[in-house]
Amino acid sequence: MTIEYAILVKKKTRLETLIERFNTQAQTQFYIERSGGDFNDYQQEHEQFHQSLAQVQRQLSTLLKNKIVEQNFLPSFLFNQNQVVIVVGQDGLVANTAKYVNGIPIIAINPDTARYDGVLLPFNSDNFMGAVENVLVNRFNTKVATLAEATLNDGQRLLAFNDLFIGASSHVSARYRIEYLQQTEEHSSSGIIVSTQAGSTGWLSSVFNMSQGIQQFLEQQIPEKHTINLAADQLMFAVREPFQSKQTQADLVAGVLTEKIKLVIESLMPINGVIFSDGIESDFLHFNSGAIASIGIAQEKAILVTAE
Repeated sequence: MTIEYAILVKKKTRLETLIERFNTQAQTQFYIERSGGDFNDYQQEHEQFHQSLAQVQRQLSTLLKNKIVEQNFLPSFLFNQNQVVIVVGQDGLVANTAKYVNGIPIIAINPDTARYDGVLLPFNSDNFMGAVENVLVNRFNTKVATLAEATLNDGQRLLAFNDLFIGASSHVSARYRIEYLQQTEEHSSSGIIVSTQAGSTGWLSSVFNMSQGIQQFLEQQIPEKHTINLAADQLMFAVREPFQSKQTQADLVAGVLTEKIKLVIESLMPINGVIFSDGIESDFLHFNSGAIASIGIAQEKAILVTAE
């Protein structure tokens, strides 16, 4: 397959988002400084990002045609196998992009190495072209990441690089029926998190931290520290704050999913039920009464180009 185009994926800087809100840079500066913030930090971050982006575009243009796609257009953009995807941004943008590119190699660039750790960003604006050249000749190293999927009984589908959230869109209890390994319960909880290996050190770990903190408070001793060790071909679900009552149970609160083991959730929420992924609440599926979600491992994989 011949690579004809490079698709550059970016998102607005914090400064650009605030200028959209307050109309001008001067008004934005006034708002930030009145609140005690450091406007220079926002400005420096913005300038460094666009300096890196311009450098990436200049170098790419000597080898490939390229086009910029903003993060908010990812769900509707049509990617194809004649493209290489280059993400310029933070780790979260890589995770969000991976759900939509259907296995196209992703080259992830850290635009500000002094500011961002970049766990998923092995390249910078100075050294990424070697990775592009390797992809063009189909000789490149990769890290393959498992994606989670939620499939509704009406055919709608949502993928996740890090995690899925199933619950209510506001701070009210989510009501649903859950089925796992032939066991079924009715729940009232703060929702369910389903994590991939890539996301297991994020949101899912906070559930374990909360559990350990409560255990320490109740027992007045430091509990044994549990770590989450998911294999690449596993997912883990955890129910947040399940409430036990005459109608609801709280025994089925965690488990591991594989290619053969799925989680089935039936919504009992008349309104405001949602499923969203990777913390992007604007990209969601409605999950109201009558909806049944099957949660498992997606056939698609995320292909991340590595430096080695």
